[in-house]
Amino acid sequence: MRTRSTKTLATAALLAAAALTLTACGSGDDSGKPVAVVSEEAASHKAATVLDQPFEKPDLVLTDTQGTTYDLRKETAGRPTLIYFGYTHCPDVCPLTMNNLAVAKKALPKAEQDKLRVVFVTTDPDRDTPGELGSWLRGIDPQFIGLTGDFSTIQAGARTLGIAIEPTKKDKNGKLVSVHGTQVVAFSPKTDEGYVVYGEDATVDDYTKDLPKLIEGQNP
Repeated sequence: MRTRSTKTLATAALLAAAALTLTACGSGDDSGKPVAVVSEEAASHKAATVLDQPFEKPDLVLTDTQGTTYDLRKETAGRPTLIYFGYTHCPDVCPLTMNNLAVAKKALPKAEQDKLRVVFVTTDPDRDTPGELGSWLRGIDPQFIGLTGDFSTIQAGARTLGIAIEPTKKDKNGKLVSVHGTQVVAFSPKTDEGYVVYGEDATVDDYTKDLPKLIEGQNP
């Protein structure tokens, strides 16, 4: 039995994982399609997966909550950055994840809070306008960055992190849902590469414990 708090796995192995599924937030439905990046040990309770082959930061140029063009690589260069793909109409996983990050961030000293960039990229751009994103994120943490834009661009950016997303569609009850991977990817301020991945089971305590290390460019 492993006792380490993190797992070091090859990115190729993560991308090949086929036993895990995308999350249809709030739909109560399971698409049965493999999620692209999660450990094959997803049933374990370890929060962080440390990759031995890091991800490059997505080359995404989108629109922020002020309606301004936002170049993700340029704006977050040299900053500890957490990226999550989700949508504001999600009733469960997305708000829980973002609130967990917000609570953990508030436990940091002010200087460290100011260094951290938490980026929420919508998977439902037709409904998540800049104004909608801004209003939703202000209720969680006004410093969080919300991005929207063309769906195909967002989907391609997510794919570079091994995160699969699908166009918003109606579920069997006629409710619009966005089906997407639920990983948080942490990027080092030293290399701008993503070495650490969190699944949807990561807790406030997990993030509170790990954020000080991530901000310094260390693995948890």
